[in-house]
Order: sequence, then C-alpha cells, then structure tokens
Amino acid sequence: MPLVTTKEMFEKAYKGGYAIGAFNVNNMEIVQGITEAAKELNAPLILQVSKGARAYANHTYLMKLVEAAVEETGLPIALHLDHGDSFEICKSCIDGGFTSVMIDASSKPFEENIEITRKVVEYAHARGVVVEAELGTLAGVEDEVNVSAEDSSYTKPEDVQEFVERTGCDSLAIAIGTSHGAYKFKPGTDPQLRFDILEEVQKRLPNFPIVLHGASSVPQEFVEKINKFGGNMPGAIGVPEDQLRQAAGMAVCKINIDSDLRLAMTSSIREYMAEHPDHFDPRQYLKPARQAIKDMVAHKIVDVLGCDGAAE
Repeated sequence: MPLVTTKEMFEKAYKGGYAIGAFNVNNMEIVQGITEAAKELNAPLILQVSKGARAYANHTYLMKLVEAAVEETGLPIALHLDHGDSFEICKSCIDGGFTSVMIDASSKPFEENIEITRKVVEYAHARGVVVEAELGTLAGVEDEVNVSAEDSSYTKPEDVQEFVERTGCDSLAIAIGTSHGAYKFKPGTDPQLRFDILEEVQKRLPNFPIVLHGASSVPQEFVEKINKFGGNMPGAIGVPEDQLRQAAGMAVCKINIDSDLRLAMTSSIREYMAEHPDHFDPRQYLKPARQAIKDMVAHKIVDVLGCDGAAE
C-alpha cells in the first residue's frame, strides 16, 4: 500500500465521530513505536515531520523510514509536513513525496495568510497533495514554533468560511485554547477548551475537517520521573484528555501529539541510565524508550482519539 492523503481519512473520521492521531517523528525508534501500536490496534495514522526534524534526520532518511513503516504495517499512513512556514519548504516536501503539507502563515495578516496559503494549495492540488492551513495563533514553544501568550489569539469563527473558500485548503487548524510544548498551564489552573468557538466554526464549515495543534496532555508521571533522575522540569498541566475526546466527537478530525512522545521517551531513557549507569549500548536504553512511545500511542488511539479499528 502506498502513502495516502488525509482526504478519505478525514471523511470517515468526521462521520465516525473520532480523530486521527498526527504523531511527530524524528528517528527510527519513534517511527517504530508509533506504527507498532497503530498496527496492533488497526488504526489509521498520520506521521508528521517538522522543519526541525527534516534538518535533524534528513528528508531522505525520514522518507525511507516512513516507507518501511507502510510496508511493515499495511496501514493507511499519510506523511505530513507540520508547520511549514514558507511556500518553498512546502514545495520541497510535495516534490519529495509527502502526501500532505501544512502551510502556517497564521502569524501574518489575514489577507497575507490567504495569499500564501492559496499559493501552496494551487501547487499541492495540481500534484495530488492536500493542504492544512491555520487561522488563529497558538501560544507555546515547540521546534520552530515560538509564540508568546501575548501574541496568541483565538480563531475568529466569522473569518473561517471566507478563509477556506478563498484558499481552497483541505483542513483548518484553529486556536481554541491548546498550546504548543510541555509548558502549557501552571498547576492550579483549570484548562478549558473553547467549545463555543469550535461549535460556531462547525456551523460555518459543515462537514469540514478541523485540526488541533498543541494537544499533548503532559502526563505528570513522566515529568516527575525526569526530575527524579536528574531533570529540572517545572510542573505543567496539559490539555485534559476528556476534552480532546469531546472535540474528536465534533468537527476535529486530526489531533497533533508530540510533547507526550518526547516526555515518554526521555523519562524512559533517564530511568534506564540511572539504573544501569555502566551500560553504553544505545539498543539497551532505546528499546524500553520505544516501548514507552508504543504504550503512549496505544493509549491515545483508544482513549483519546477513538480511532482503533478504523483502518481499512
């Protein structure tokens, strides 16, 4: 089975009341952990690569890893560019075999965002590739994304229909209270997604797939484990998983998950090295790290996304 686009995935997800997990990948163990979980649960999958991941691992290596995952699992897998910040990087990924790209011009004025997005859409659609765009700006830091709380902004529902019609984008990332990175909300806060915004967007864009970025839950067990074995991470509260499941039952068809994978992997490696300080074979500490990612992804697929058994 070749790589697929997200078009059919999202149509089924919208009708089925579930979301597809979009998991960021950087190396072999992460790809293996994600895809092993998805295969066992027969779940459709989006593997996504950021600009930083391409710089770190090299486009060709990442492509071959993802192609191996498709061959090994037989699952419908889309390969997506996460937060492409220019036409040039989107073009490079389209030409290089990606089946989906995100153009993130959300920091630009409305008209400029439309202009840049439309240019990417025209190039992508002519080559059978789908496009995700963003309207509204999430706070937080993750890879190339760095937006202060002061510069963040909720998506304005009154803008979404015009934006989608004028750009021709295939899905839309909106800002309803999620945040990039592991440092989301301080302990003692009560994070609440703006379902009123999501509902209004859904009314204005019926049957149109919506995307949530910055949707990691930041499990405190991993933060505590990292700190126990030499880290110094401040406490943080992620997006409540019951709220993500509620969003997946509405118009949200794609939920991005990255920080939770990093936390699971890093806490596993720190624990292993603390307990086996004389070990130096990477296979010894990367094997349990891969399992930690697999366990995390399985939990997300079943308990948050609800897409287990949805692959065909």
